[in-house]
Amino acid sequence: MIFVETPERKAEARSPLSHRFSEAVAWASDLHGSQRRKGSDTPYVAHLLSVCALVLENGGDEDEAIAAFLHDAVEDCGGRPTADEIRRRFGVRVADIVDGCTDSDETPKPAWRPRKERFIERLRHASDSVRLVSAADKLHNARSVLADFRREGERVWDRFAAPRHETLWYYRAVTSRLQENGPQPLVEELDRVVTELERAASVGGRR
Repeated sequence: MIFVETPERKAEARSPLSHRFSEAVAWASDLHGSQRRKGSDTPYVAHLLSVCALVLENGGDEDEAIAAFLHDAVEDCGGRPTADEIRRRFGVRVADIVDGCTDSDETPKPAWRPRKERFIERLRHASDSVRLVSAADKLHNARSVLADFRREGERVWDRFAAPRHETLWYYRAVTSRLQENGPQPLVEELDRVVTELERAASVGGRR
């Protein structure tokens, strides 16, 4: 087959993101289209956009950016059949990154604490790509929780499946696990935000 060098093909060659990324954005938007962030009217896709941006801003490639957009698809939008569809559409590497960021593909989900403990243990041996997407995910979530806590106070913890101390434990445990690979700007920022959240929650809890 002979490929003709069209203007469109030249533009695609210059771009770090191809039609695969556009397809992932559209598909993830469809999958999560009716979902909202916990305790708010914010469309869930806002979280996916933010995680993807963090991945790209921290050197992520196209596969990692696609996985960032799809990191919750298996857990929240269909389980194993969705994982199989990700593999079919976007390839093994993207599917493996999403799998590494998924703490359960079961419905109903297993008990919260054992599920989170298993995820933290899996991070110990996770690939750099999984750790990158996980760090971006947890950073955006921690920022959102901190902002919501400042607006709403103690009510913010009511939206989570676990109580305040367990939620804070989880963010700190994930951060500590990610820090084991040495200093990285994204993980350092996660540590700063989680520390600020811990301090704010401690002060708020004494009121």
